[in-house]
Amino acid sequence: MLILLTNDDGIHSAGLQALADRLQSLGRVVVVAPDRERSAIGHALTLHAPLRAEEILTDRWAVSGTPTDAVNLGIHGILKTKPDLVISGINKGGNMGDDLTYSGTVAAAMEATLMGVPAIAVSLSSRNFKYADFADASRVAEQLALTVREHGLPADTFINVNVPAQRPLGIRLTRQGKRIYEDAVIENIDPRGRTYYWIGAGELDFQDLDGTDCHAVQHGYVSVTPLHLDLTNYAAMDRLRQWRMEELSIDPDHEPPPA
Repeated sequence: MLILLTNDDGIHSAGLQALADRLQSLGRVVVVAPDRERSAIGHALTLHAPLRAEEILTDRWAVSGTPTDAVNLGIHGILKTKPDLVISGINKGGNMGDDLTYSGTVAAAMEATLMGVPAIAVSLSSRNFKYADFADASRVAEQLALTVREHGLPADTFINVNVPAQRPLGIRLTRQGKRIYEDAVIENIDPRGRTYYWIGAGELDFQDLDGTDCHAVQHGYVSVTPLHLDLTNYAAMDRLRQWRMEELSIDPDHEPPPA
């Protein structure tokens, strides 16, 4: 296999190194990752500045951009052939529920899917992130890589994997859960008397719903959630048809009816 690895924690992350070491037996492993931490950057793509890529070791490239940049550059610039698989991670912290919309880890796997390459995003839901702490998550990633090689993935679909901090009890196929966000913005005054704000400082909780990624990880299981690129809410289509938007006038001279 030719496997492209990336992350949003940066090229020197212990999780990325543990993953690369574990996958060496599967084939050629090429790392193309941001040169520094790019957490919570989502699906950002650099369009108005040049990108630089430095091969700091053989098949290990540091990119001056986002995780999405790294995947795009890896597939279309650095590698001479399309990889068989892209794995993003292992992220320092879980990526479950609504957090998926912020995650650079998940966005990197999404970008690979857009490029027509099977992809897996892997995260460790823990508070400890030394090299040894990623051992179980690395083994899970290896097994899923072999499974994807054998079975493939549905069209426009990638899988989002979250591994609990303790030894996993097993694997659960899950749906995306729901986070509960407390007041996440702290306002304070710096030493020069100016106001500043810190986003994301509140405690995070989740709805403990059976069958979700959050529930599985909380109860000691690996969560595997299939995600796809089509964001259409098909369940809302019938309700929105009742708005009869097709009949609304977009003529600038048309006066709307009185309320």
